Amino acid sequence: MSTSDSAATFIKNYTPYRNLPPLAGLATFAEAIKPGLSVEDSVHRLKRHHYALKCLHRLFISRIAPEPIYELKMAFSYHAHLCAEHVAAFRSRVGEMREPPLGLDKVPDANLEIFFDEILSTPTTEELILGVYEVALPELLNGLHRHIEETHVLADQPSRRICRLATSEIEEIAAYGRGAIEALVDSKKRAEAQPFLGRLRDALAAARGIDGTEAESAQKAQRVYSAKEFVYDKVPKRDARFSDPYNMGVNAEVFLYDETKPVDAKVLMMFYKRLREIDVPEMMSSILTETEKKPWEYYRDMTRQLWDEARHAMMGEVGFVSLGLDWPKLVMVNFTWSHSLNTQLTSKERHAVLYFIEQGLMPKTGKRHEWEVATTSNNRLAATFQDFDWADEVLHARVGRDWYVADMPSPTEALHYGDQCWTKVMLDWNSWKKEGLTQHRNWWPELYLAYCQKQGKKTDADTLKFAETYEGKRADLKTVLPME
Repeated sequence: MSTSDSAATFIKNYTPYRNLPPLAGLATFAEAIKPGLSVEDSVHRLKRHHYALKCLHRLFISRIAPEPIYELKMAFSYHAHLCAEHVAAFRSRVGEMREPPLGLDKVPDANLEIFFDEILSTPTTEELILGVYEVALPELLNGLHRHIEETHVLADQPSRRICRLATSEIEEIAAYGRGAIEALVDSKKRAEAQPFLGRLRDALAAARGIDGTEAESAQKAQRVYSAKEFVYDKVPKRDARFSDPYNMGVNAEVFLYDETKPVDAKVLMMFYKRLREIDVPEMMSSILTETEKKPWEYYRDMTRQLWDEARHAMMGEVGFVSLGLDWPKLVMVNFTWSHSLNTQLTSKERHAVLYFIEQGLMPKTGKRHEWEVATTSNNRLAATFQDFDWADEVLHARVGRDWYVADMPSPTEALHYGDQCWTKVMLDWNSWKKEGLTQHRNWWPELYLAYCQKQGKKTDADTLKFAETYEGKRADLKTVLPME
């Protein structure tokens, strides 16, 4: 019997103590005696996974504002958040593996750079989702699975763990993408995208895959869309359901603080306020896209806040759906806040305004008041939403202190600068009306009447007649806080 046969027989007959699962349940001994990747090889793959996730984060963030379709804005916000979290995990793991300096800001392969640049620069939504969800993500998953299978189950367990965690959530992203492609890409659009998809596959082949382990290829990566430098479009866009995005005909904040208004009507206004938070990811994505050379923790924390704000918007949508109200027909959700900040202020000034407004949400007249309104209503869903909305805003205040206030001379000056920047913003609602962009129609009576009819309740005439616009209230906007 050869030595190898003897070892195999021994392992086959080896019985762990009292038949306990061996090796902390990570593997059998037969699996554990197989050699795996070296530290160098594992780090090489980790860096390429990291680069891909970082590029995907940029792709998602840069498309939130200019993408008209609301559902995609929300999905891109979520997917960017997941990518940011996994980028942080891969950065941390590389730092544990004899790698100072880490070199994580270097492009690992010029062909891979072209691959992601082509997707970033594509002019259409259809090509974007095909490139991301049908090409990039499946290829990233292939690389992660290979890493899990080929590195040592015990020696490199930390790398296997973060790859497995990333795989789980990237599969979730890819599943969403398949649904989006099925909904939005018809046969004509797919045919039109074939040259683009072909270039992506050529670039991947030239890069030997995202993880750099595939066979060498004679294919060459070509720049077509990315032959010119990418120009970020920070002007927010909305789809056709947002029929009057300049409409500022209803002042929800005035209504919420009016003690004469019934609590169930105030819940409606809070659902409107939550849904209106679509504009926060639109604005924050511009800060993230235009702010460079920050520690990754900055991008991770700010993207988490961006995702929270997208969740809040969807809470508003769910709230209206729960009441049987067709919000696109009844509610005029404007983009005047994100549009004005993105087009009038610098990224630093936008961040200052964000922090200034967040501080206004912390006193008992802010998020606590909305939570109290919700808890005194009979709407348990609203109470749940406001409970978590309040908790999120406390987190966001901390993010502001960590990444905005820390760069200012003092907290007082940080707040003062935010006040100054907010005062600079021209929400020129009267000009929008003169230009024919909106009539600032008071849509509240239709919403409230529809609600009363759905609930089978008597209409409150005074509540039905409510009409408070922003006209003549420019100086009050700093305290009314239209964003949140």
